[in-house]
Amino acid sequence: MPKPSPSLAATLPAPSHPQSTKRARNEEDDYGPEVRPVKKAKKRKARPGIQDQDIDLDLERGLNLAIGKMDTGLLADYIAQRTKRFRNDLSAVELEDLHIPESAIQDTSDWAQPRLLPNLPQFLDKYSSGRSKSLSFASKKLGAPHTLIVTSAGLRAADITRALRAFQTNEAMIAKLFAKHIKLKDAIEFVKKTRMNFGVGTPSRLIDLFSAGALSFDKLERIVIDTSYIDMKKRGIFDMAETQKPLIQLLNNEELKSRYSGVDNRVTLLLY
Repeated sequence: MPKPSPSLAATLPAPSHPQSTKRARNEEDDYGPEVRPVKKAKKRKARPGIQDQDIDLDLERGLNLAIGKMDTGLLADYIAQRTKRFRNDLSAVELEDLHIPESAIQDTSDWAQPRLLPNLPQFLDKYSSGRSKSLSFASKKLGAPHTLIVTSAGLRAADITRALRAFQTNEAMIAKLFAKHIKLKDAIEFVKKTRMNFGVGTPSRLIDLFSAGALSFDKLERIVIDTSYIDMKKRGIFDMAETQKPLIQLLNNEELKSRYSGVDNRVTLLLY
């Protein structure tokens, strides 16, 4: 009797089964799911120099401490940088014409006291070696101070005027020449009839008084720039276009600029 033929299922090769779900899970447990490296977000870099600049700002006393640390070369560069910042419409040649030479600036970097108003008279005593007999002396020529103090605002000019009362006498007035509280017409009349040793004002007002023929530079020996003082917004006189531009215009007055390198009739710049 013939043997029965094997069944068709028995003769076919066993089908290959895909990897079981259980095995796949086990492999994930062993090695973990594929993880792609996550890129770290780039940190925004701080603008260079901003934090360093703030280190030298004493906001409580309203002072830029960096000014007192600069020698004449650094101060000349500081002024030039501010001019370039606010006059970016000018060519290199035009900027050079506005440059204040280092030789015009007196070195006061050895002054150890804070550049606050109570210390200003002592500062002036130390660094004022000019033609006048003393800081309390005033020329008989009206409207011709030996010292101009240039500051950024009218209220600040009033504070400076009070700080210099020790130098005022019956024949030598500390003259307030600021702009906001006195009309230009009244200021012109005041300067023309006043014998003064100090004139204190904003750059624009000093330019107006000189242009009107009231303020004279004939007896001038020094210009003190109120540079260390900063307002609540951390701005000094060289940090605002409305004060920096007229200040540079004043310092580049032809009569003054020709005397920065003089001997007999020299005008010196002091940055307080």
